[in-house]
Amino acid sequence: MSAGDDPRHYAQLLSAVYDAAMAGEKMPARPRSVISESWDRVLTAGVDPDVGALDDGLDVSELEARRLDSGLSVVLEDLTRGLESVIADGDNILVVADANGRVLWRSGAPRVLQRADRLGFVEGADWGENTVGTNAIGTALMSRRAVQVFSAEHFVRTHHSWTCAGAPIRDPRTGAVLGVVDVSGPAATIHPTTVALVDVVAKLAESQLRDHHRRSLDQLRSVAAPMLARLAGPALAVDNDGWVAALDGITPRTRLTLPRQTAPGRTMLHSLGECDLEPLPGGWLVRIAEAESHSPGTVIDLDLRDPRNPSITVSGGAGRWTMQPSPRHTEILTLLARHPAGRSAAQMSEHLFGVGDRTITVRAEMSRLRKHLGGLLAANPYRFADGVQVHVGAD
Repeated sequence: MSAGDDPRHYAQLLSAVYDAAMAGEKMPARPRSVISESWDRVLTAGVDPDVGALDDGLDVSELEARRLDSGLSVVLEDLTRGLESVIADGDNILVVADANGRVLWRSGAPRVLQRADRLGFVEGADWGENTVGTNAIGTALMSRRAVQVFSAEHFVRTHHSWTCAGAPIRDPRTGAVLGVVDVSGPAATIHPTTVALVDVVAKLAESQLRDHHRRSLDQLRSVAAPMLARLAGPALAVDNDGWVAALDGITPRTRLTLPRQTAPGRTMLHSLGECDLEPLPGGWLVRIAEAESHSPGTVIDLDLRDPRNPSITVSGGAGRWTMQPSPRHTEILTLLARHPAGRSAAQMSEHLFGVGDRTITVRAEMSRLRKHLGGLLAANPYRFADGVQVHVGAD
């Protein structure tokens, strides 16, 4: 069964197929396999075809945290540029959702956004299959391929006036699905080839993610290279996921498996044996441990003498590096330095914002900090990692 050249007739046929399927009667045609498989999953999940499932949505701070954690913000501009021709006429909206089907961003003309609002197709909403049934976002996530869902192929009846085309965006480093890019609109406005365009744009975004990772490794290498040159023994620099940026005296490799909870100090690595780990901005310096030697300590100097130009200097056995934190991150680091036992998210919220309920915002800020300072920071409660010496200079 395909759309052919008569979308209106096709929509009528789909409606008859849907009604028969929901009533358990003989269908006048077979739905596409990707749709029938989705309907089976949704029926098993118990989704109501009339209203879907309840969804509480997300508040603004939690939505921002999800956007940060998704890894998709770096390609948002590329996704928008690649699909601007599809939404330029004002009939369709562009949506980017995370790996759980949560809508992170959407854009389009006010009139089509208002129609989407009536469906609950808003930022923060859950459009996974278990919530709203068969749709291009949830079904692309489950099938792990680009998919177009036309009219009554949607499981929930209120969505039958819409058509959506979605394609998964994969992390080029691991193959894991990061989210979905989707174009949706009234059923009569989306061309059958839209799904191919959406899929191409998703693959271009994956290419941009690959380039972004390469640039981050280049930045890490620029910091690590002088340190590696000064070391007498074998060592390598890796990012927080273990991807190798530079090495010296070690058999070439692409990736190193790091412990789930990586922290400064001595640890056993499966492929290298005992190693000393020192934090780098966005990664780690890994040195093969020498017999009878001690793991070098890590010292953080937080320089607050010039409030307009604070700095952090991190020193270890292999050298030192400096970064300039934002005012908010300076405030957080100062707070943690003055409370070595740690602060809960609620306590940090109270200190930073004067109220204790902005914990999602605190977690988002800590996530940003950890991208630079990695294992120097621990959680539950938030604190500097064990063994890290912190000096605060304000004079």
